[in-house]
Amino acid sequence: MLCFSTEEDLLTCLQIKLYHPQQSCNDFYDRLPLGTRRRHAADDPLRLGRDNQACAYILVDPRVSRKQLALYAYHIPQSSEMLFIIQNLSQRGKLSVNTSALGYLERMDLPDKALIRFGEYEILIIRESGEAMANFEVEFEVLAVPPSRETSTSLWKEQTSMSLPPVMETCSDSRISLSPKDSSFGPQESDETLPCYS
Repeated sequence: MLCFSTEEDLLTCLQIKLYHPQQSCNDFYDRLPLGTRRRHAADDPLRLGRDNQACAYILVDPRVSRKQLALYAYHIPQSSEMLFIIQNLSQRGKLSVNTSALGYLERMDLPDKALIRFGEYEILIIRESGEAMANFEVEFEVLAVPPSRETSTSLWKEQTSMSLPPVMETCSDSRISLSPKDSSFGPQESDETLPCYS
């Protein structure tokens, strides 16, 4: 459902900007509502992953966990400001938020501007403040260059525990095979049985 800011109060908006080095030759974002603002109920966790039954927003990539991450909205007492917590839902992979690494089910407050990294994905999340209590907006966008390039390089040097693969600038014209058995793409969860459809 498209959001048209009809509430009296301004809705908080999460701008979610995605980058993957192979995005130009794969359909990772085909199931995301790119370029439109969508309303999301504040009491419903926003889940991103590849399972279309467990997640509101889908990445079409077998290397992504069924449930990769969740964002939870909350308010502090005597404040109408909507804040968020991010939680890593992947059983086998770490997720980084700026300079902090989160293991399975670990969570932390989401900064107003945060670079999220897992696998080869970089996701920049920017929170625009609003006053509405019951809903917030989400807007997805694809970036042409890695968002880490626009951020201080020293911030990412501190992430020694993440051992992320280097970002590739180009890919071949033919579609890249995304075989889940290819160990270079990182571990898969052992209980994953749902296929990934392009």
